[in-house]
Amino acid sequence: MTEDKSIKDAVNAFVELLEEEQKRNRLVENTPKNIVKEKDIVKEKDIESNGLEKTKVILKKILKLICPGEEVKIEADSEELRLSVQGEDLGIVIGRDGKNIQALEYIINLIGKRKKFVDRNIIIDIKDYRKKRIDGIKKTAIFMAKKAINEGRKIALKPMDSYERKIIHNLLARFSNVTTRSRYDEPNRRIIIYPIKSSK
Repeated sequence: MTEDKSIKDAVNAFVELLEEEQKRNRLVENTPKNIVKEKDIVKEKDIESNGLEKTKVILKKILKLICPGEEVKIEADSEELRLSVQGEDLGIVIGRDGKNIQALEYIINLIGKRKKFVDRNIIIDIKDYRKKRIDGIKKTAIFMAKKAINEGRKIALKPMDSYERKIIHNLLARFSNVTTRSRYDEPNRRIIIYPIKSSK
């Protein structure tokens, strides 16, 4: 409860800061007119990379509000459109089951798209939490797929966000004897693994 309240307070403070800066016409993410005019002659990847860097600045501002005094390092991967954050005490930013990462990701993508920095969704990872979680989910999904095949019954996985579900759908698509579907509504949306019965 404390973690959720802290991140909400930080986000609200950041929104108020954005509104104040907008009134003064000095938003950090505002793009100068001369750069906008040059869009036609700049390669698409360069534009996206530039937009990711601007989004990185905004993310750092949010993190400073959530974790005052914490030194953070953010690496930007323009190929995967990923922002990876490293620091000492970032547990509150991760949240239970990565819920706060999802909230941050939602806010960053909302700002990025409204300001037309990027067209694709930006992925945020904190201290490799997401990478480790994905590795664990993959192992579980493969184990459950084999279980569904052996027992001849459908098996439901735990709820996941859309990014995680996409990875698991693609992973299990390699199995010729199972099929997968996403069922139920958020935040309980999950993947159901169905065994495909042999025609033999």
